[in-house]
Amino acid sequence: MTDTAVAFSRTPLTLLGTGAMGTALARVWLAAGHEVTVWNRTAARAEPLAAEGATVVRTAAEAVAAHRLVIACLLDDASVGEALDGVDLAGRDLVNLTTGTPAQGRARAAWAEARGARYLDAGIMAVPPMIGVPDSGGYVFYSGSPELFEEHRDTLAVPAGTRYVGADPGFAALHDVALLSAMSGMFAGITHAFALIRPEDIAPKDFAPLLVDWLTAMAPAVHQSADQIQNGDYTRNVVSNLAMQVAGNTTLLRTAEEQRVSPELLTPYTELMERRLAQGHGDEDGTGLVELLDLRRA
Repeated sequence: MTDTAVAFSRTPLTLLGTGAMGTALARVWLAAGHEVTVWNRTAARAEPLAAEGATVVRTAAEAVAAHRLVIACLLDDASVGEALDGVDLAGRDLVNLTTGTPAQGRARAAWAEARGARYLDAGIMAVPPMIGVPDSGGYVFYSGSPELFEEHRDTLAVPAGTRYVGADPGFAALHDVALLSAMSGMFAGITHAFALIRPEDIAPKDFAPLLVDWLTAMAPAVHQSADQIQNGDYTRNVVSNLAMQVAGNTTLLRTAEEQRVSPELLTPYTELMERRLAQGHGDEDGTGLVELLDLRRA
């Protein structure tokens, strides 16, 4: 097949939003031979893509009218609503790469379908430099219409790997935010650890490999937590029980005091552990704390 024939066979698409992520996506699709029409609220930010082969239009309505596959990568859910307010979506396939919440994904799906469009919500597990780099580890969660995902799977896989997580439009955002929340907790621990050594004659670059190795060694505990939650038994295969961990927390907090480091990144978690222990669950490990966080059971 000639290069012209290959380019012709690529699905044309519209991209709404040319910020850092949108621009990275557009460039990869263009390089792969897709016809790409782009729109951005601040038009000047889309112009550099014209030199790379994109068609830049002045309004979101023009962009949506150009192709059946419409991909939104905007600031937030409200921006999607504002950009597409009054735009005819009938017969369009709307893939929303804009970061949002599960409830926003479900509401936006209903909103799109009421306007005659099929809908996929998405959560991007990557930063712009990872887009279009096969070994970067970046990928995108998708949820919503399974038929829509299957039809456009190859096109969506061009900039990053794809992971379809279910017909519920809120599931992509839920997976995205759950992983990001775990990351936030990890970064909190990393920040506290560096704060503890900071006053001492310990080079952060020498300490960093120890920290990486320790976190890597602890990561498989995720599988045990999943097993306990799925089976409803938080005492399965416990190595360090909650009573022991709560006792050990005294040393963590005392060390923070000695090093003149605020314990505020640790205390919310230690207080939850103390509450669970006070309820008589000392033979569990920390997984049982999910019961305290589940407000439906409060």
